[in-house]
Amino acid sequence: MKAVITVTGKDNVGIIAGVSALCADKGANILDITQSVLSEYFAMIMLADIDALTIPFSDFVDILAAYGDERGLVVSAMHEDIFNTMHHI
Repeated sequence: MKAVITVTGKDNVGIIAGVSALCADKGANILDITQSVLSEYFAMIMLADIDALTIPFSDFVDILAAYGDERGLVVSAMHEDIFNTMHHI
């Protein structure tokens, strides 16, 4: 199973490192990543394999969101099934 993780907010040092470390700590393996800085704004999309998560996916989503809140970022994770369903025509 995979998840799409998005991060947006004001650019600062360590955003990728912090989110990546949190993913690794919870057993999510990052498969692909793209990021961009537009003026002072940061945007990132990650695709992560979540088969080896050490916690329930809903807890992982909450932990990512709380991490973002603490740093002035919006961090969200969406299960691939939901993502695919939303983008299926």
